[in-house]
Parts: sequence; structure tokens; C-alpha cells
Amino acid sequence: MADMIHLNYMLLSVINRLEMKLGFGDATIEDLCRKHNVNTHFFLEIVNTFHDKNYFPQKRMQTFSVLDIIDYLRKTHKFYLNQKLPIIEKMINELIDENQAQKKSLTLLVSFFTEYKQELINHIEREEKKVYPYILEIYNALEAKSKNQELFNKMNAYSIEKYEGEHDNVEEKLFDLKNIIIKYLPPLVDSNICNRILSELFKLEKDLNDHSRIEDKVLVPKVSQMEESFRKLFA
Repeated sequence: MADMIHLNYMLLSVINRLEMKLGFGDATIEDLCRKHNVNTHFFLEIVNTFHDKNYFPQKRMQTFSVLDIIDYLRKTHKFYLNQKLPIIEKMINELIDENQAQKKSLTLLVSFFTEYKQELINHIEREEKKVYPYILEIYNALEAKSKNQELFNKMNAYSIEKYEGEHDNVEEKLFDLKNIIIKYLPPLVDSNICNRILSELFKLEKDLNDHSRIEDKVLVPKVSQMEESFRKLFA
């Protein structure tokens, strides 16, 4: 595991969200995955797709359990809400504190970040409260081979295809937020904080792109197959 971090320190964010703490010693990836109850093969595919934007074994990733996929996506949501957004918000507050003379001009940045933050929170809440519970209901019904009529009716009213159609693109607004800093902020006393904020925003954007790719290219097709299998129980 230590060798992997030396290869790409950006993988620390993936390891962190899976609650693997530093101080690995000479433990292997397999040792740590077993200790934290993480599927080793799934972990390796995740870090490889995160490491190399051109690597994305869609069919291979669809073979993993939907439980593993949702668990990872949920942990990523927690990572955004509990770590990434608070870090960026704290930096923006520091920026304002150190540039009181331009406070009025910085209002646009604060306003835009607040809107973006709420949009991302709403996006996450919809998935956590509606989409993922629905998927797990389908999974449990298939495991039990249960002809759950209520779930069947729910599926006809709200399939995974509808979720895909209304899936928000939260990366677009993040691009606009970066542009406010790059193009429109007034000259500041210290540009270092701006650079740090931009760095965090670029990291978040890449992470969100990877996250959305897993949802769109892995989770949605897999759940679509599950829905088809569930329909066959009623044939």
C-alpha cells in the first residue's frame, strides 16, 4: 500500500474515504482490504480508474456486487460533505478575512459557492434517500426471488432510466465557480489562498467526474439488468 501512495499521492483521498488510516507499515493492499472488509479486486479497479483517466474497465466493474458499488459511492458522498466542501469553504472564508478591502467584490464568489454547495448536497440527498434504497430493494427482492408487487409497481413508476435522465451534472457549475476565480476576482493582497482554492476545486472536479462515471457507466447499466431480472419473476 505504501508503494501505491508513493506512485500517486492523489490516491490518498480514495484510501481515506474507505477509512484506511495511515501507518500501513509493510502491509499489502490485500491485507488492508481484508482488514477493512473491502473487496480487493474492486479496490484495485477503483484506484486504477482514479489513477489513469484512460483506464475504465466498464464490463469488469459491472461484475462486482451492487453492494460494493453503493458502499463506495456512499463513502464518497461522506468524503465530499465532511471533508472536501468544508475545506473549500474554510479557504474562501480565509480569503475574505485577509482581503477586507475587496470584501464586496468577493460576494459573487461566496454566493456562487453557496449555491453550488447546496446543489451538490441536494444531488447527494436524492441519491441517498431515493435512488440507493430503491436499488437495494431490487437487490434484496432478487436475492429472495420475491414477487414483491409493491416494488414492481414502484419500478414501473420510477426505473433507473428515469434516474439517469434526471441525473444532475454538478460538474458544470463547478467549472463556472473556477472561472470566477480565474477570470473575475479583483487583485488581492495574497493570491496564494486563491491558488489553494483553485487546486482544491480542480481536485474535486476530477473526483466528481470519476464518481459520475461509475454511476453512469457501471451502476445504471447494472441496475437496469437487475430490473429486467426482477420483471422476469412476474412473467
